[in-house]
Amino acid sequence: MINNNDFYTVTLAKVYEDQGHWEKAVEIYRYLLEQEPDRKDFAEALAETKRKMDEAIKKTPDDLIPLFREWIDLLLRYSRLQKLRRFKSQL
Repeated sequence: MINNNDFYTVTLAKVYEDQGHWEKAVEIYRYLLEQEPDRKDFAEALAETKRKMDEAIKKTPDDLIPLFREWIDLLLRYSRLQKLRRFKSQL
């Protein structure tokens, strides 16, 4: 029978990490470290992933305000562009 842990690899952990699934990446690194406790690269990857996870959690809603402002500005510009295109096509 195949166990879910059979597919735990460094590559899979990196994929989860890149996608922002920090908990799953930490779980995989912990499993790999249990299997090979002497691997310093696993311990370093685990520590780095935990650090990134902590940084991601620390972000507050205030960090999103500039993004929302930019998004709204782009929406307004796009709307004006569409209006200009419609106007131009009517000429």
